[in-house]
Amino acid sequence: MFTPREQLWRVQRDEQGQLEFIPAKETILKRAVIGVRACDLAALRLQDQHFLERDVVHTGYRTRRAGLFLVAVNCTHPARTCFCVSTGDGPQATDGFDLVLSELDDGFIVQAGSDAGLAIFSRLSLAPADKTQRDSAIKEINDGAQRQVRALPSRNLRDTLFANLDHERWDDVAGRCLSCGNCTSVCPTCFCHKETEQPQLEGTASDHYREWDSCFTQGHSYIHGATIRAETRERYRQWLTHKLGSWHDQYGRSGCVGCGRCITWCPVGIDITEEVAAISGESR
Repeated sequence: MFTPREQLWRVQRDEQGQLEFIPAKETILKRAVIGVRACDLAALRLQDQHFLERDVVHTGYRTRRAGLFLVAVNCTHPARTCFCVSTGDGPQATDGFDLVLSELDDGFIVQAGSDAGLAIFSRLSLAPADKTQRDSAIKEINDGAQRQVRALPSRNLRDTLFANLDHERWDDVAGRCLSCGNCTSVCPTCFCHKETEQPQLEGTASDHYREWDSCFTQGHSYIHGATIRAETRERYRQWLTHKLGSWHDQYGRSGCVGCGRCITWCPVGIDITEEVAAISGESR
């Protein structure tokens, strides 16, 4: 929903030399995503809060969201990097989907979660699931939850993190972190961006774009000749304290849904659950 690059407007001069701002055209594209997980749905709810439920609505996001059809799958085989149980966001999808599938050895149990999902559901040739099948599906989900090996120590770490802004662990993780931004690129709740101008060569018009950015880049905290967070230590601390701390003030919950993708894609193996445990004094 938050695209890597999108045009917001074009500004151009008319024959009298006056500037005219033209919003980018919005086109609703129908898009189905198959295999959405509970953590993805939780992340999408947070994205909706930010882009749709604030004083200013992001029209591009709203347009893309309107054309989205979600087929969720309940998780039964978590990766070693998953910890959605500790954040309360999985492994079972409870809402936010159009259809949800529960995997069995001999097929799937299908459930509709919206009018759009029900319209598709009613066109499928399905047999009613019996009690044995339903019980088996629930058992598989519960067994999957028990197999998760990582966890955050609490769902609300705001006070703990802000009380440890000078913890020595920040220096330790900064010595390993490359500031590459991989974690923010794969995090389903990150939405840092920058805005750029692309002027036309003839000088009569310019296109204004919004692009993905990361709080780990030098330019993200650059303001009029000064970089506010010049060191990796400051950038990692900003990312973690915002994601797990001040999000509670902004959105009423943590910005982490326990998907573990930041762990998977970190080239030096930094584990957010290990860092939080060390900073909170609950190292395992």
